Amino acid sequence: MDTNKEFEFTTDDFDYLRGIVTRTTGIVAPDDKYTMYYSRLARRLRTLGLGDFREYRQYLEDNTEKESIELVNAVTTNLTSFFREKHHFDYIRETLIPAKIRSRDRRLRVWSAGCSTGEEPYTIAITLMQAIPDPENWDIKILATDIDSNVLQTGNAGIYDLSRVESIDVSILRKYFKKGAGAKVGKVKVNPELKKFIQFKQLNLLHDWPVADKMDFIFCRNVVIYFDKETKSRLVDRFADNLAEDGILFMGHSESLYKSTERFSLLGKTIYKLAN
Repeated sequence: MDTNKEFEFTTDDFDYLRGIVTRTTGIVAPDDKYTMYYSRLARRLRTLGLGDFREYRQYLEDNTEKESIELVNAVTTNLTSFFREKHHFDYIRETLIPAKIRSRDRRLRVWSAGCSTGEEPYTIAITLMQAIPDPENWDIKILATDIDSNVLQTGNAGIYDLSRVESIDVSILRKYFKKGAGAKVGKVKVNPELKKFIQFKQLNLLHDWPVADKMDFIFCRNVVIYFDKETKSRLVDRFADNLAEDGILFMGHSESLYKSTERFSLLGKTIYKLAN
């Protein structure tokens, strides 16, 4: 135990709290997340005006439904950016959409599972607008889900610091974002023409999925790395059940489906198709 810490944080506290997160979300926190848990939850203790983690544990027991959400929000990592892992969007623009156009099918369903603060679904929408000559004649819906209610608010608002869009091509910035003025200086807002395609919803991937449509492609990037092997396999099988016959699953750069499922085959660079 570090005596320099503002709050005493024992191994028992860590085990108790990460146990709640695992039971709630399936996310497994290894031992090296001890410091991260302390630093993020110490902020929560200050917000609540609590004196130590013993009080916080009691507060959790007294307010389980509400505070377990805040706990998950606090310790869930939400690292994302626009056009992250660019080859996925190149594949959509250069391969998937041309095939869709040739098929004369103008209906498109996309799911961004673990969408964080919204950069991923907005990047998908931009890519579709670039690749489809007449998007106004298409039936396009992008479902963006995350377990963290706070990041969903950011995504739904579509407002970002300028620093978040510095790497985006200037022509894209001019077309799909509006610079803030007055009190909004230093911010950009996503144009309504992108927002109209996207629906943000809170969703725990371990629970029921209110997904009515078969998806043409699903993004689940840098999510399954936080699950144990059994949970990962079960999740991937559910994705397979929710994909159209020629559907595509995009995974994160550090993830693999090797020995996790027989329902997908690798197309290349973390891009998977349903196995025949």
